Amino acid sequence: MATYDFDAPIERRGTDSVKFDCTTRFGRPEDALPLWVADMDFPAPPAVLEALSARVRHGVFGYTIAGDGYRAAVTGWLRDRHAWDIQPEWIVAIPGVVYGLSTAVRAFTEPGDAVVMQPPVYYPFGEVIRDNGRVVAQAPLVYGEDGRYAIDFEALERVFEETGAKLFLLCSPHNPVGRVWREEELRRVGEICLAHGVIVASDEIHMDFVRPGHKHIPFASLSPELAANTVTFTSASKTFNLAGLQAANAVIANDLLRERFARAVRVSACNEPNVLGLVANEAAYRHGAEWLDELREYLEGNWSFLRTFLRERIPELTLVEAEGTYLAWLDCRRLGLDNHALKRFMLDEAKLWLDQGDMFGQEGGGFVRINIATQRVTLERALVQLEQAVAALR
Repeated sequence: MATYDFDAPIERRGTDSVKFDCTTRFGRPEDALPLWVADMDFPAPPAVLEALSARVRHGVFGYTIAGDGYRAAVTGWLRDRHAWDIQPEWIVAIPGVVYGLSTAVRAFTEPGDAVVMQPPVYYPFGEVIRDNGRVVAQAPLVYGEDGRYAIDFEALERVFEETGAKLFLLCSPHNPVGRVWREEELRRVGEICLAHGVIVASDEIHMDFVRPGHKHIPFASLSPELAANTVTFTSASKTFNLAGLQAANAVIANDLLRERFARAVRVSACNEPNVLGLVANEAAYRHGAEWLDELREYLEGNWSFLRTFLRERIPELTLVEAEGTYLAWLDCRRLGLDNHALKRFMLDEAKLWLDQGDMFGQEGGGFVRINIATQRVTLERALVQLEQAVAALR
């Protein structure tokens, strides 16, 4: 019998939520149902709320460090859930994974340098490269006839050779296409990066949302050589719905890389972690395993509901089967709409605020991303709206 009720409704409007309270601010219709930004519509685990309450009752919120207890919680989680043994001193506390990616760009490259990514990919990847005055270099993923995305290893090696790039942004598990990279794929990427002297910044924030039959392998865990060449970003924020508390980790085994990264953090003046973020993350890692296991089971139900609904009622749309994350990547190209028309269709006809695929790179044109980490009744409402809009389009 389930301990936690993920069907329980919760009102997020009126909380200054980016997802729910920014529709008109972002130029979207007020009545559009938001299933875009990747946070969940579930309360955090009770143990997290209790830990936060206790810290608030203490009443003093002075400057804080990521202490031994926090580091032990992070190392224990990575060891127990992902078979990755790290040292506590490898952890650099940071406000968030996107902040970490931006810091890595500044720490390991110079203005004008190329930084490589694999579109269609989480759109802040390109933003942190361009906003820091670097050049985006691309080795796009390949969408095969089998409906799966694959790494183009030849393209990856070629872009390193042609651009002289010294930094590669890896998304693992991949957002938005949902791939959980196999060991042989990661090893091949590692071989190419080592051969070309390319540092890897690996965004592994979705590591805890790997679906049955798949396994997340931390990139840096594959060998001592790759550990020495990798900056890994993790956080409890995605796993336990704590994004607004601004706490994440950069895990860096190499002393020199860690010092360069930490120096860039200091220069940005963001080297004092959020006390409540640390408390929440530690409590989640220590006491949140049961909650997460039940959540993953609930999300499997959402995946099944989505798959069946599309197959039986909206056959024009194709679900790219995700191996990880809680983000559904839908191929909408059979609707015959260009990117602008698809966006207007989703907003004005289906009344859905989704992430349009071309945000993730031109390779995502004709796709949309839907966040299914919500109550099933909300997912059903969204799909019924989509079904009615597609029926009218027919």
